[in-house]
Amino acid sequence: MLGTFLHILKNDNVLGLYRGLSASLLRQLTYSTTRFGIYAELKETFTTARHSPSFAGLIAMASTSGFLGGIAGNPADVLNVRMQNDMSLPAAQRRNYKNAVDGLFRMSREEGWRSLFRGVWPNSFRAVLMTASQLASYDGFKRLLLEKAGMEDGLTTHFTASFLAGFVATTVCSPVDVIKTRVMSAKEKEGLLVLLRRSIAHEGVGWMFRGWVPSFVRLGPHTVTTFLFLEQHKKIYRHLKGIEHDDST
Repeated sequence: MLGTFLHILKNDNVLGLYRGLSASLLRQLTYSTTRFGIYAELKETFTTARHSPSFAGLIAMASTSGFLGGIAGNPADVLNVRMQNDMSLPAAQRRNYKNAVDGLFRMSREEGWRSLFRGVWPNSFRAVLMTASQLASYDGFKRLLLEKAGMEDGLTTHFTASFLAGFVATTVCSPVDVIKTRVMSAKEKEGLLVLLRRSIAHEGVGWMFRGWVPSFVRLGPHTVTTFLFLEQHKKIYRHLKGIEHDDST
């Protein structure tokens, strides 16, 4: 990871670290908004004054919202992978998208609209795993810390639960992340089973957790900041709407 970081700085300066930023922002606007919104709506629907959803119920809700979010965010995800991977390709094979909008138009024009949904099923499966291991595990850890550890519903609890959720999400999603990146960055369409057989034959089972450390370096802080801000937004919203606060939600 350090070698890659220094290589980017040496060849592309600091701006190289932010290659694909527009596609990443578009992905968050589509993928994350969809999955967080649907999950919150489902959780609110099945929560009453006397009953909160079980952990299995939270996983089911998170899986559903993650699947829909994966479909909604797939075009931006393809662009994100391609733009970040572009400089690793030979000059003649680089796509050189100017930004996310330019990438969407060029992919549709040059490869057809179906290219926007390349890898949509493994990506949606990854979104199911990510949302279940991130959102449901955060709620599960938070509930455990409040009820079993006697912690208060504050920043310390939110930080601890989100850090643990980031660790779980990185570990669960690592194999699918590797597959997703290889499928989306491929110049030619390759069957999933063919890709799996080739990866195992050439690299053994270790390929499943290749890049775990940089993934956690990215996903860990992302998960922590996401839930810290989310909790504060919920607190402000409840205060403005005069809604009674429930520690478990």
